[in-house]
Amino acid sequence: MTSRVVPVLSAVLALGFTAAPPAVAEGARVDYREWRSAQLAQGGHEGTAPVAGGLAIDRPVGALDGYDYARWTSPRHVLGFGATQAVASWNADTPPGTWLEVELRGDGTRWYVMGRWASGDRDIRRTTVPGQADEDGSVDVDTFLAARPLRAFQLRVTLYRLAGTRTSPLLRMAGAMASAIPDRFTVPPSAPGVARGVELAVPRYSQNVHEGHYPEYDGGGEAWCSPTSTEMVVEFHGRGPSADDLSWLDPDHVDRSVDHAARHTYDHDYRGAGNWPFNTAYAATFGLRGHVTRLRSLSELERYVARGVPVITSQSFRADELDGAGYGTAGHIMVVVGFTEDGDVIANDPASPTDEAVRHVYDRAQFETVWLRTKRHRADGSVAGGSGGIAYIITR
Repeated sequence: MTSRVVPVLSAVLALGFTAAPPAVAEGARVDYREWRSAQLAQGGHEGTAPVAGGLAIDRPVGALDGYDYARWTSPRHVLGFGATQAVASWNADTPPGTWLEVELRGDGTRWYVMGRWASGDRDIRRTTVPGQADEDGSVDVDTFLAARPLRAFQLRVTLYRLAGTRTSPLLRMAGAMASAIPDRFTVPPSAPGVARGVELAVPRYSQNVHEGHYPEYDGGGEAWCSPTSTEMVVEFHGRGPSADDLSWLDPDHVDRSVDHAARHTYDHDYRGAGNWPFNTAYAATFGLRGHVTRLRSLSELERYVARGVPVITSQSFRADELDGAGYGTAGHIMVVVGFTEDGDVIANDPASPTDEAVRHVYDRAQFETVWLRTKRHRADGSVAGGSGGIAYIITR
């Protein structure tokens, strides 16, 4: 069930939707900005050029380890506040022989690598980069932690292809969230909203039926909550791996698409399949749109569900903090698929013994607290972090 152990945050929350009710949003400053398709013509181009659907290599400007590359730099995006964190997202196609690197910087900072990525794993080892820390900030797996207020940011994406070849990656979207919220153990509860009584027919997959599968991709079971949740939503949208895609798998394994998702979200430095933008980038390889953000209330999340969009959430809690879960976790991913008439949360929780047991109803106030807070008390009384409302938004 552990997907990401979240550090104590000094403030963050990002979104890609309209404002939450003022009582919930009090003290929260949020921003999400992306460049998609034709918008990628903006910014600086070093050997890249717009093509149908996005951006590709036109003329390489350099070479590295047998690959030619070209580079795009986003326009500078100004924030109306000093952010404490940022998380990049991207959607791209990387045919064999290609890959990409995504970087982020603030005003006056260095470029920080947010991910080296390909949809497959034959050209590079999909990975984040450790050891990135200086006086301006640091990178914790996929999250930039600002040591001083982040007032603006830029993204840089370098596209690579095998030297001497013509095939290029296609960058379809690059974006980032930046945010600042107060440290908090509790959050103001939101009132039930537009998705009361709505339940989306999202497939139900248990992570636990994969216990021991593919140790090279972290071995299934509690380690696979993120790819299991991502695969549920991908298949809800009518997409997913083909029979040919799944041909590498043991034919006796159940729900083999989950094993496939774990392999193709695996971060070789983090040594797990819980990298947030790697999961949304995986979903986007099936023609979907995906990004990582933070939402500020369940009311805000309800607007997605009311539009037919299930939302993947990250939370941490003790066993006594979420009635009906039956476990505690330092970091766990599940899918919010609906709300009862009373406004309680209906979740596909992959930390269940079977696929049939995946559907859970969780108390609204309890769920909102364990999802949105930035601090929590461990059983021994010490303080640990919370996700601060992390959400994967995956749409058609």
